[in-house]
Amino acid sequence: MSRLHAVQSTGAALEDDRIEPATLEASPPATLPETAPLPAPAQDEAAPKARRRPPAKAIVRILLIFFVLLLGWYVATDRMAPSSSTGAVAAFTTQVAPRVSGEVTEVLVHDNQEVKAGDALFVLDPRPFDLAVKQAEANLAQATQGVDASTASIASAQARVTQAEATLENTRASVARTQSLVERGVAAKAQADKAASDLKSAEAALEAARADLESALFKAGGQGVINPQIQLAQVQLEQAELNRTFATVTAPTDGVITNLRLAVGQFINAGSPAMTFIGAERPWIMVDMRENQLANITAGAEASILFDGQPGRLYEGRVQGIAWGIDPGRTSANGLPQNQATTRWFEPARTIPVHVELLEDWPANVRVGSKVNVLVYAAGDANPIAWIATGLQHLRSYLSFLY
Repeated sequence: MSRLHAVQSTGAALEDDRIEPATLEASPPATLPETAPLPAPAQDEAAPKARRRPPAKAIVRILLIFFVLLLGWYVATDRMAPSSSTGAVAAFTTQVAPRVSGEVTEVLVHDNQEVKAGDALFVLDPRPFDLAVKQAEANLAQATQGVDASTASIASAQARVTQAEATLENTRASVARTQSLVERGVAAKAQADKAASDLKSAEAALEAARADLESALFKAGGQGVINPQIQLAQVQLEQAELNRTFATVTAPTDGVITNLRLAVGQFINAGSPAMTFIGAERPWIMVDMRENQLANITAGAEASILFDGQPGRLYEGRVQGIAWGIDPGRTSANGLPQNQATTRWFEPARTIPVHVELLEDWPANVRVGSKVNVLVYAAGDANPIAWIATGLQHLRSYLSFLY
């Protein structure tokens, strides 16, 4: 028994020796908690998270500063360098209409054609006017028979009077156009002097024609000069001959024909528009600006102009004037003004047209109605606000390549 017990004791000791090294290897060392405390990694992980979250107060502060700067820029530009993108090119536009009624037999121009003053635009059927002239001549011949007048001589003198009157009328219109061009600096003063001389010559020619007519009437028998029937026949003949000249409609001044819709066979009433005519006088720019932008704008202020048709380039301009009034659209009923009902919180600002002139040659591809951006240097162009506004307009000019 003692031997068996000793063997068992020896086996148990051997097993303890085999297990003890594995147990020692698997178990952690006694000093591990002292060298690696658990709270430290938790703190290191929380710190980056706190740094990745910006404070809400900082964001609000940045937005508030941005809003104040934007508001200050808005107010400063309205006072020192107001601008608007609502500008448009304007020019003298006329609806050409005949003075007499008739059927169109010829259209002598085409759409977008340049014409000179006096060029024929279209012609009405001349036959009714020729018949009216013949009838008036017959009435005059019948009236002069009672005083033994020579119908041929009186008709010839009357024709000269009619021609002289028509020439005088055209000369007066030409003088008015020339004086207008001289006042705007487009034509030389010598042209105005020549036009005035032509007007005097036309007046003298009319007086001479009337004197010849009176001489013919006196030769026909003295008393016939004051005969009411002869005077009435003369007036009718003059009107008939004048209407015959009105059958050919001519260009009032130099310009272009646009939006042409007239065709042969169309009947046109007297005074009804037949075609659109744009005069060759120098165009201008009309830009709408808010009332609070007009505080420092005066006539003569310098301006910078950007045409959408000329991207990437700015033009020099000058304020010619500011409109004195607009129509607010208020209606009335029973003699009393009506209230303008609105559901808006803020009434939109009203705009006033500003007349701006271009100081350079007009671009070839800019047309009447073209969109224009205008920057007015209300406080001059030698200040930081004007410099920044000009830089932004330069940027806008390059962006206009895209839209």
